[in-house]
Amino acid sequence: MRPVQESDVFHAIAHPARRHILLQLKAGELAAGALAEPFDMSLPAISQHLRVLEEAELVSVRREGRSRLYRLEPKPLREVVGWVDEFAKFFDERLDALGEYLDEKHGKRTRRR
Repeated sequence: MRPVQESDVFHAIAHPARRHILLQLKAGELAAGALAEPFDMSLPAISQHLRVLEEAELVSVRREGRSRLYRLEPKPLREVVGWVDEFAKFFDERLDALGEYLDEKHGKRTRRR
């Protein structure tokens, strides 16, 4: 198994706080203070999460006066989507097999309205 790297997209989205930050940024650019509001954690802790997201290239940052504004950069998430898609066929096949098994065991049922 390869060691986890801070710039790894999978590592970056592994933490629920970072996933929530990405969801907040879907609406547009936000300052670090605004991103920190829903959390019960210090601004330095939020800054650390933002740094992980920035290193994974999931967010970009720009300075405006004394503020740092963060913007979602979703392109690296394509790697995650591609990885998850690898399992879609597997799950579809498993669900089809389960449906066939249940049909054989219990007979086909019609849907009631």
